[in-house]
Amino acid sequence: MNSIFVQTKNVKKLISLISKLKNTGLNMPKMGLVFGAPGLGKTQSLVWIALRQEVIIVTGTNQMTPRWFLRTLVQELGEIPQRRTSELFEQAVIKLMEKPKMLIIDEIDYLINNTKTIETIRDLHDRTGIPVLLAGMGAVDKKLSRYKHFFDRIIGICEFKPFDLEDVTKIINTLSEIPFEETAIEVVYKYANRFRQLVNLIQKFEDLAKNNDYKIITKHIAERELCRVK
Repeated sequence: MNSIFVQTKNVKKLISLISKLKNTGLNMPKMGLVFGAPGLGKTQSLVWIALRQEVIIVTGTNQMTPRWFLRTLVQELGEIPQRRTSELFEQAVIKLMEKPKMLIIDEIDYLINNTKTIETIRDLHDRTGIPVLLAGMGAVDKKLSRYKHFFDRIIGICEFKPFDLEDVTKIINTLSEIPFEETAIEVVYKYANRFRQLVNLIQKFEDLAKNNDYKIITKHIAERELCRVK
């Protein structure tokens, strides 16, 4: 399988949102939210973006406290964490103001029920003026909306949705080392429209082609193999 990042419609919407956050004027809110069901490629997209831009990623974990969050952030900023929560907060603020970077907080779902952690993120955004992008799973927008003073700072939302046929075609043609007939791609699309599903199927068809000396995946082959999977 080819190791190439595919810019789907979801990714293009995410890139547009990040551009909006970065280009918003001084003293204006710069928070954004990206969310969607698991398996749609959100985390892979965030990592791909982080490798190409000045970005810090902190991944939320279950029961993450403000101190835990700040320690992780400070470490990602390349600093040795201070001991107290207040010192960690100032340490992060100083570092981010010295060299501003976008902060991406993945798995924000884990932090929603900890009011103090959410308030810490809001205060960090307000003090530094840096863009902050939150990433979570489905319905996280509704869960965050109960924090009105926090949610009011979100100026853009990007929802990752299941791929359409155009996206599936692009993913298969880009990643697969064995060509697919157009009608075979249509068969795959009816069966799978999420990134993890598609990657697994592409690998399956590549192995099948190698073991059977297939030169192309036809509609017949796709229907037969997917019928077996079901």
